[in-house]
Parts: sequence; C-alpha cells; structure tokens
Amino acid sequence: MSAHNSQDLLRRDPRAEWIARNRLHPLHGSVVSADMGEVRGPTGLLRKNPHKVGFIGPNGIKRIDRLKGNAAGAGKGRRSSAAQDIQLPLHQVENPDFYVVVVPDMVGGRLTAHDKDVIGQAHKLITGAEGNGAVLAVCFGQSKEEHFDTAGVDRLLLLEDECYEGYRPEQRLAALVQVESAYKPQFWLFPDSVNGGSDLGSRLAARIGERPAVQAWLVDSDSTVCRGAGGTTDITRSTPRLLMLAEECADPIDETRHEALPVELDSVPAVIAQLQDRGQVAVDPNAISLAEAEFILSAGNGIHNWDQFHSAAAVLGATEGASRVAVDDGFMPRFRQVGATGTWVTARVYLAVGISGAIQHMQGIGQCDKVIAINTDAGCDMVKRAALSVIGDSEAILGELIKLAEDFRAQQSAGGDRDAA
Repeated sequence: MSAHNSQDLLRRDPRAEWIARNRLHPLHGSVVSADMGEVRGPTGLLRKNPHKVGFIGPNGIKRIDRLKGNAAGAGKGRRSSAAQDIQLPLHQVENPDFYVVVVPDMVGGRLTAHDKDVIGQAHKLITGAEGNGAVLAVCFGQSKEEHFDTAGVDRLLLLEDECYEGYRPEQRLAALVQVESAYKPQFWLFPDSVNGGSDLGSRLAARIGERPAVQAWLVDSDSTVCRGAGGTTDITRSTPRLLMLAEECADPIDETRHEALPVELDSVPAVIAQLQDRGQVAVDPNAISLAEAEFILSAGNGIHNWDQFHSAAAVLGATEGASRVAVDDGFMPRFRQVGATGTWVTARVYLAVGISGAIQHMQGIGQCDKVIAINTDAGCDMVKRAALSVIGDSEAILGELIKLAEDFRAQQSAGGDRDAA
C-alpha cells in the first residue's frame, strides 16, 4: 500500500456544510460567499448553489451570468451598479463584406423598443449570410441616444442638419438614395410604424424598384412571414431586399457591445420640399386614448388630493390614467384604468403616483419606455420597475412639480417675448 500525504487528503467540515445548507444561520452568507457559490453536499459531492448563479440586474431582476465569471461580483444584492460593473464583449467588423441598413424611427431622438427589435433582426440576417456583414444605422434629426453600441450598431450615419428636422420625407429619401448608391446594402430594414418608418420605407421601395415586405415578423435570408388581413392571416413570401418589420420581430441585442463607428456621406442633393411641416396640432391630452398616449400621469390609492392631480395632468400636458383601486373607489372612470383588466399602454413616459404595482397593472405597462414612480414605499413593485423613483408624500411632490412646470413655462414665455422685441 502506498502512503498518502496527510496534506493531500480532502477533509470535510461538517459544521461549515451544515451552515451552508441553513440559509437562516447568521454565518450562512460568509460561508457561501467564501465557497464562491459552491457547497459540499451531505454525500461529499461538490454542488453549485443556484442562488449564487447570476447577478441582480439594474431593474432588480436576477439574471444568469453568461459572461463566464465576469459578473461574479455583481450578485451580492447590488442593483444600481451591476450594469456598470459589467463590460460586454466587443463585436468588431473591420472590413465589412456587405451592409444591412437600418433606418430607425428615433422618436424623441432616441432608439425605441421597436427600433432595437429591427436592429436585432438585422444581426439575424447577417448571421445567416456568408461573409462579414455590418449593421449600418441611418438616423435623421437631432440625436439624444447614448447607447448605439449596446443596441447593436456597427456603423452609424447621423444626419443632423436642419433640413432633416420635422417631417421632411423628400429630403430624407434623397439621403437614402445616396446610401443605396454608396453602400449597396444587402437589405434595407424599417420599423413598420406610424412614426415614419412605413412612409419612408414605402417611398424608398418605389424609388429603387423593390416590392417590400410589410408587417414582417418572422424573417430569414430565404423566406419572410408577414401579417395580413388586419393581423388575422400570415403570408409567406421570399425575402426581398426591403422589409418593414413589425414589433417583436426579433430579440434586441443585449449580450454584445458594438463599435458604432461614425460614417459620412459625400454629398446629399438639396430637395425643394413639396410638403410643409406646420408643427404639432394642440389637442386636449385627455381626448387621446390611453392606448395611444405618449405621456401618462396615472393615479393610485396614494392620491388624496384629486383636484391637485387633475391640475398636475393639465400643467404637464399628460393623459390621465388610474389603477383599478382608484377606479373601483369611484375617483376615475373605468376607461381610464390601466392594466391587464383595463387598457394596455405603450407610453414613452409613464408617471405612476401612489401606485404600488399589482401584477395586473405591471402587465399593462410592460411596453412603456420610461416609468417614473412617486410612492412612500421604497420596496414596492412599481419602484422596482421604475427607471426613476421619488420616495415621499405624493401631494407635496406633485405640488412642487406643478410649481416647477409653471416656472419653466413662464421663463419660456418671457424668452419668446424678448426675442420678438
């Protein structure tokens, strides 16, 4: 028999193993963190602790660590800094063999969720093709977007001149024709939306002689499935060069970081506009249905001064919404109810005042871009969902918000009078 060195023997610590299995023990956290998420079971086998796998994301949801250990330090309850600590792997395309051009809507100067779905579809087409492809995003007007890289943009063409501001389809079409000539993209992708994608995509299709696929939702390099007959029928056809894509056509990019290298066009001919943009028509925000409203001020059980709430909505120019509790109590009409049992909303900004966040309500606001919460409970679900939270009494906060909005409008009005003088 060969002698074994006592230092090579694997020795178990039954007490440490028992503490690791007992989550209520005061030393449980230190023992598990020391094992880096691995514990030894009662049979002596080394087991991974599923509670330590992944990290807490910025919205408070635990996510699996797909970065192979780069996010190990983010799983200790830190929420706000978790996303900042993780450096996504950089995807580079040095010499593209071909381009897939995406023309996002850029509502408010930022990429919408629909735009990010379209960029995700562009990468799916590149993956199914031969050679190294790159996604070229062509954006018109003033841009406020700071995360083109994590959205999946490899090359970025920003056309921010005043001639592209507002509704200028003729001038934008002239720029896209120049892109067609300079880059000869393999595919053109537009969001099929009322925010400009459908209009501009149709104009380009007519100019370059392409028969576009509209309301496309399942696309690969060979075939495309489109919604027809008001969404009741699927139409399958070969994939054309120009596609106008429905929402959720593909998953957005979320695991890689892209270069977003700026590119330029040599020249774009000036086009005499046949259409004039006279600006937006002033309408009563409450005349807009909740399903179409872009800015919603929603009230819950935490509202006690309803006159102040209505005043705040009027000053902010927001459409009024409500939780089911506020509707059941008779403070708001039924058609103002937001949620799975009311109206599903897709607002760009959803300001929830005194709403704790029942599951039905959270389902109804799932497609909202930015959620702001005003609540006294820092641990409620609405605060966890919100991009910005204000913890405090709703009446005091709304009063200050009304004052700030009125002061801002007064300054704008005074500035306009001085310019006129």
